[in-house]
Amino acid sequence: MREALRLAEKAKKMGEVPIGAVVVSDGKIIGRGYNLRTKLQLATQHAEIRAIDRACKKIGSWRLEGAEIYVTLEPCPMCMGAILNARIDRLYFGAYEGKGRSLTAELANANLVNHRVEVLGGVMEEECADVLTSFFAEMRAREKKTAENS
Repeated sequence: MREALRLAEKAKKMGEVPIGAVVVSDGKIIGRGYNLRTKLQLATQHAEIRAIDRACKKIGSWRLEGAEIYVTLEPCPMCMGAILNARIDRLYFGAYEGKGRSLTAELANANLVNHRVEVLGGVMEEECADVLTSFFAEMRAREKKTAENS
């Protein structure tokens, strides 16, 4: 999770929502990713998707059986779909998604693609939440200052 946090900080410095993800197999990181939606202007450029893509390329297969993914924020439904489709065995996430309804547990166990994912949330939760909280606080402060100067 520490590497995922490092990647989240990298995204934050780029002005992206600070979310990082790593895919691990046999104790080794095989894929890394962080959000690049704003920079690339592509809705699918979430940290999880980028980490999964890199892991698949590294091992030469779309199946990541036996792998684990560590993400700093609870995945959205799109990313949960990618985790399921890649046949990742375990998902560890840090901060819980506080907005909207979470579908993580439902999707992980829905057997939609003949695969289920073991989920453990709240891993290094405080550290993961702090990165997001500080990002949005800084963003609101910048927006307020800009509005005041207009």
